[in-house]
Amino acid sequence: MTAPADEEIRLARAYLMRVAEPPALAVHALVNVEGALAAADRIRSGDVPPIVLGDTDARRHLDLAGEDLAAATKAGARLLVPEDPEWPAWQLLCLAAPTDRGVRGAGQPLGLWVRGEAPTADVFDQAVSVVGARAATGYGDLVAAEMGYGLSSAGMTVVSGAAYGIDGAAHRGALRAGGPTVAVLGCGIDIPYPAGHSSLLESIANDGLVISEYPPGTTPARHRFLVRNRLIAALSSATVVVEAGERSGARNTATTAAALGKIVLAVPGPITSAMSVGCHDLLRTGTATLAGSVAEVLETVGPVGEHLRAPGKAPRRRTDGLGDQALRVHEALRREVGASVEEIAVGSGVPLERARALLPELELTGHAERHEDGWRQAKGGGR
Repeated sequence: MTAPADEEIRLARAYLMRVAEPPALAVHALVNVEGALAAADRIRSGDVPPIVLGDTDARRHLDLAGEDLAAATKAGARLLVPEDPEWPAWQLLCLAAPTDRGVRGAGQPLGLWVRGEAPTADVFDQAVSVVGARAATGYGDLVAAEMGYGLSSAGMTVVSGAAYGIDGAAHRGALRAGGPTVAVLGCGIDIPYPAGHSSLLESIANDGLVISEYPPGTTPARHRFLVRNRLIAALSSATVVVEAGERSGARNTATTAAALGKIVLAVPGPITSAMSVGCHDLLRTGTATLAGSVAEVLETVGPVGEHLRAPGKAPRRRTDGLGDQALRVHEALRREVGASVEEIAVGSGVPLERARALLPELELTGHAERHEDGWRQAKGGGR
């Protein structure tokens, strides 16, 4: 296995992640051309193109790389960089050319702060994002928990944002199944946000991963959550939206996933629920396909042929085995009043001789009975 990146590169990446607010496309382009060490030196001195200077001038004097690495270590985290062999390069490749795909605010991260010891190669090999409304309904919480549990039980990693509502329910479902789950934060790796999920984040870090591209101490902000959403979309093969308002972070994640070429699925809800408007619109516009169960999600996102869903078994009717003409003759019978063969032929539209032949057959199969007043539909031989 290739050795991890050396300390100089890690320090340079930590510096760049502090001075450039993600997604920092211009800074990333400079790093791609000159490497992390040279790019960091040029940004410190201000000897960079105007577009890079615009992204870094406000913070380029903040050389806190050593302090950030120490703060991460104190929080039980580490800095994962693209030069490391466990960097999820394949999953993040879709973010390489965001402007070509119309993905606003996208772009690859300069590095990732990571809590948890789960190997990224295994964690993201088969991953599904489950996202949704913070103000989830009871229905949404139940479905998200079942999704998390079912996907995890099938060997999938559940990726979400650790928010209240759908995110938290999906994480908890995965943890109950004993599988890994990944929380992507929109703040520093050392900040338990939301505060009410601090114990949940600890559990996630114990069995899976908590990750962020924001340096330690970075406070939560709305624009950071929107930028964070591209990572939730990119790190999995599909995104399942359980509940989402018409304008919401979950809807943003789904739109980003679709633009990145990922599979998007949406769970339908009551048409009277404001929390399902976003899901229904994703389905109506063709952005998402319908997810009516865990089995349907697995069939869509799993390896070909591995999670084929068993066809549903509709209740069987006693008349299911009848041919077209036999069914028509049966439908012409009444239960309380007998009818002659001639009346049955007229009622069914079946030729008289054919009706005459079919009635004894229906008697033998328990669908018809012969009475003094004519032929009747057998008791219990209904539709």
